[in-house]
Amino acid sequence: MAERRIPGAQSRARAVARKLAMQALYQWQMNRAPWQDLCTQFGTDEDMERADREYFQELVRAVVQEAEEFDRELAVDLDRPPAGLDPLEHAILLIGAYELARRPDVPFRVVITEGVGLAKRFGATDGHKYVNAVLDRLARRLRTAETGGAAAG
Repeated sequence: MAERRIPGAQSRARAVARKLAMQALYQWQMNRAPWQDLCTQFGTDEDMERADREYFQELVRAVVQEAEEFDRELAVDLDRPPAGLDPLEHAILLIGAYELARRPDVPFRVVITEGVGLAKRFGATDGHKYVNAVLDRLARRLRTAETGGAAAG
């Protein structure tokens, strides 16, 4: 019997993948390790069974391999060097930068909403406002056709 797709199941699985990727990338900032090691370590997390495992691995691999490029892109919209960011917010912004730059199939509003949600749940008290502002500006620059260059969030 073919697997039946439940509406919203993919978006929920990707949300869990983003959360796990944020945690892996937070750890990576504290203690640099190959992306494969991070995927192996977080692959046993109890939430992984609800996650889109492939998307999790894609996020971790891409961000670790291209962190310098994403940091350069983010730096345009930051009020401090990327190295001065809170590591959790930095991980969230790196995921958002990847999705905005490399995943046009993910609507910019989803990228912003997911990033803000992670920041609200796991970040500092008003960190979500900073994440929202940075991702909004980045979306306007990278997704001009989609955003019309207007404020996104």
